[in-house]
Amino acid sequence: MIKESILKPEDATFRETVPAGDYFLKVVKKGETVRILDLEGNQAADTLFFNADDSAERYSAVDTIREQGNVYLTAGTVLRSNRNNPMLEITADTCGRHDTLGGACATESNTVRYDLEKRCMHACRDSWMLAVNEHEEFGLGKRDITHNINFFMNVPVTADGGLTFEDGISAPGKYVELKALMNTTVLISNCPQLNNPCNGYNPTPIEVLIW
Repeated sequence: MIKESILKPEDATFRETVPAGDYFLKVVKKGETVRILDLEGNQAADTLFFNADDSAERYSAVDTIREQGNVYLTAGTVLRSNRNNPMLEITADTCGRHDTLGGACATESNTVRYDLEKRCMHACRDSWMLAVNEHEEFGLGKRDITHNINFFMNVPVTADGGLTFEDGISAPGKYVELKALMNTTVLISNCPQLNNPCNGYNPTPIEVLIW
C-alpha cells in the first residue's frame, strides 16, 4: 500500500548517507520515526532490528508474517519480535512492498548460487559482522544475525512456492518509514550484491533520517 509521509526532511533530528556496501547502526528510541530512503532507486537495504534494552529480543519474520497473514511488508505492517511483541510500525511507504523471505547475501550463498570465485565478494553478512565487532557497546554478536528484512527488494513467490530475485520495484526517492514501538537498535547493510538484480547490478547509497 502506498502511503506518503507527513514528515519533512528539514525537520529531521538525524540524517546520514550510507554508501553502497557500508552499514548503519543506531538506536531509535520509542516514539521516534526512522526513514530509509532509496536515493537512486533499485537498491536493497538488508535490515535487522533488536530490542535496544534486551538484544535477545529481535525482529521475527515468522511472527510478523503469521500475525499479518502476508509475506510482504508495507504501510500498516507491525513488525513483531521473537516474543511476539510489536517492535515497529510501518507508517509510510512509497515503494509499496518489501521482502521478508529472500534473506541476506553471504560468502556461502554467493558460492552456492553463483560461482566458487564469488566467495570473496563483499556480502551483507560481512557488513553486519563488521558492525557488531566495531561497536561492542551494542552487545551484539554473530548469534544475533538472524531474520532480516530486505527493504525495496523484489523477491516474488512463484506458483510452486519458490522464490526468484527480480528487478526492483523501487525508484529514486522512494522511502519507507517506521515508528519505533520500543527502543530499537537498527542495523542496516546497504547491500553490495552484484550477482542478481536486487541492486540493478549497480549498488548505490541510501539515506537514513530520524524524527
